[in-house]
Amino acid sequence: MPPTIAPAIAPGTMARLPQPDIDANGPRLRPWRPTDRAAVVAAYADPAIRHWHCRHMNDDEARDWIDTWPRRWHHETGAGWAIVDTHGVVGQISLRRLALDDALAEVSYWVIPAARGHGIAPRALTALSTWCFTNLGLHRLELAHSTANGASCRVAQRAGFTAEGTKRGEGRHADGWHGMHLHARLATDP
Repeated sequence: MPPTIAPAIAPGTMARLPQPDIDANGPRLRPWRPTDRAAVVAAYADPAIRHWHCRHMNDDEARDWIDTWPRRWHHETGAGWAIVDTHGVVGQISLRRLALDDALAEVSYWVIPAARGHGIAPRALTALSTWCFTNLGLHRLELAHSTANGASCRVAQRAGFTAEGTKRGEGRHADGWHGMHLHARLATDP
């Protein structure tokens, strides 16, 4: 059945763009590189990242994970960036569940233990949001985190994401089902 409205963002819009480096007021977002494998393996060895993102990675899995990002960009299904500073890779931020037809995406992120508490995640989230609204033309960005993950809630709030409610029992973690706080930011938000 054909839709009655045109896609909010025309197919091919993202695929035609080169994936940018994005300044995040100190840290920088850049596309993943094959040389980042060791940093990804080390990050997923962190118990907190493993707990909230429900995965671990060995070297081959990290290579495959890094290799998926250019394909996802080309197919307009997602995008991933390494968050880097003078120490190297300090985190990741990505667009998941990207739906250009609806000008919508979900954001996920993590920061390595040594970089936590320095405002890196909120700056990366703010910078990516600005790029998504200004350059890609998205209308809405969402993020969801476990109700038990207070740090992620603070990141969302500092980056201007409004809390919209709780999705009961939506996230499955190693310790069972978690309620997930839903936050969103619109292109029209200040």
